[in-house]
Amino acid sequence: MSLNIARSIAFSGLSATSVQISVTSSNISNADTTGYTTKTANQSSSVTNGVGTGVTVAGITSTVDKLLLKSLISATSELGSADTTNTYLTSLEKLYGSTSSTDRSSTGTSLANSIAALESALSSLASTPSSASLQSSVVSALDDVVSQLRETSSGIQKLRGDADQDISSSIDDVNADLERIADLNAAIKQTAAAGQSTADLEDQRNTALQDVASKMNISYFTASNGDLQIYTASGQALVDSSAHAISYTAAAKVTASTTYTAGSSSGFSPITVNGVDITSQISGGDIGALVTLRDKTLPDAQSQLDQLAQQLASAMNGVSNSASSVPAPTSLTGTSAVTSGTALSATGTVRIAATDQSGNLVSYGDLDLSSYSTVGDLVTALNGISGLSASVDSDGHLSITATGSGKGVAINEMTNSVGSSGEGFSEYFGLNDLVTGTSASDIAVNSKILSGTNELQLATLDSSSSPTVGSTVLSSGSATIVNAFYDALTESRTFSSNGGLAATNGSLADYASAVVSDVASKSSQASTNYTAKETAQSTYAESLSSQSGVNLDEESAKLSTLQNKYSAASELIQAINSMYSALLSAVQST
Repeated sequence: MSLNIARSIAFSGLSATSVQISVTSSNISNADTTGYTTKTANQSSSVTNGVGTGVTVAGITSTVDKLLLKSLISATSELGSADTTNTYLTSLEKLYGSTSSTDRSSTGTSLANSIAALESALSSLASTPSSASLQSSVVSALDDVVSQLRETSSGIQKLRGDADQDISSSIDDVNADLERIADLNAAIKQTAAAGQSTADLEDQRNTALQDVASKMNISYFTASNGDLQIYTASGQALVDSSAHAISYTAAAKVTASTTYTAGSSSGFSPITVNGVDITSQISGGDIGALVTLRDKTLPDAQSQLDQLAQQLASAMNGVSNSASSVPAPTSLTGTSAVTSGTALSATGTVRIAATDQSGNLVSYGDLDLSSYSTVGDLVTALNGISGLSASVDSDGHLSITATGSGKGVAINEMTNSVGSSGEGFSEYFGLNDLVTGTSASDIAVNSKILSGTNELQLATLDSSSSPTVGSTVLSSGSATIVNAFYDALTESRTFSSNGGLAATNGSLADYASAVVSDVASKSSQASTNYTAKETAQSTYAESLSSQSGVNLDEESAKLSTLQNKYSAASELIQAINSMYSALLSAVQST
């Protein structure tokens, strides 16, 4: 072997070792870099005419288990969904207040405890029904219940609005990742064509891929040309030869009536790619969880609250419409929408009277409701009662007013039945409602009673056959109506299946407890699921790191070995140079 060949071999070894030292040093310095995988400078022998002529670095590569990576991608998507669900349900649970460990206690702050506090206030009032302070306590306790219902409903809709905004934000993040992946696809092809290593670029691409998976469930594969192609669950392309941006517009305002319906232009916007609605295709990741929370989980919670609010209003109004305050209010305006032409299907008799401030009779009329076919006919009959004036106001509500200073209107349901549900006259029109509103979002105590303009309805209009003008027909201080309110709150009622809760029978407090428990159970399940998904994702991540991540001990040992090889190659070159010098000296001396 000539000295030239020997020196060439030594220099190739020095060069190859230098590259390997550089790669190993890079591995050590990037040990904590997210997504970085161990790189290897692959060395091979150079052979000429069957004779080894040195070594060369064939390429710098990293080895990533594709099946393990796919499992990690799937686990990352599931963790993204579990994390978001857990965060939102924890917030939802807080909206419902804390529960008390004592049955039917009012020491907690949950809806059930607030209703129990109302029951307690009514129980106290029953012993002294004429007490103004105890009446005020009842009104205040009822206002606490309905205010909590409104606030909880508002909180649920705020969470839905937050989820909608988070969907938009996450989609922006996904679009940035998709664009980056498309750019990396181009860079990888260009780098590979130049014969350079693409390992670092592939690491960056895999990191972006995992970030997309944390936001939504996807499928992907690497094409023959090296492109990473990404698709939705049903095959809509997100990245192929280029990135396809996902489009979404968050709602400006979210209420209980704001919903997403495929193909509808109202409510929440669809999530689209190239004009195709992919909302239903996103079931995993952060976005999938947000869509489910916005469109299913939180509306379920709202519907449970609505049923509680409606049953509470029905219970309170069923009693208040059979009673009157003392003094009676100057006018009664209904809450049910009607017109003069609205058909009236009714039977039995209702008594409507005008009374003075002391509850003494001024005038009255007993109306046979079966005699009137429309609301307009009824209004005509009401106007025929001395001291009373009736109309359907501009808002479409029946209004009855006592004419004359200091006079009020009182009603006794007597024997009547109105409408298909068989409600009493006053309840059917909502003339003496204690609670207004049709859902948890707008339920409220009658503003006139809450402000003190009208008194709490705790008296009953005399139903004797021939009351005398000037006689007392309204007497305050009776516990009968108070007990009726208490019974309405505590009696067993039927609640239909709603928002995941099965149909049940029980008091309002019982159902409120069931609602709170349901939310707490879902929150607990979400926390447990998050822990399990976090463990699974961490296991896959650690497995992938063990397989392709940087092992500092191994890399440090390798670096020491390479340094020795580098030194040996350097010494070999020095020895060859010495041989060259000796040879030249020998030639020159001859």
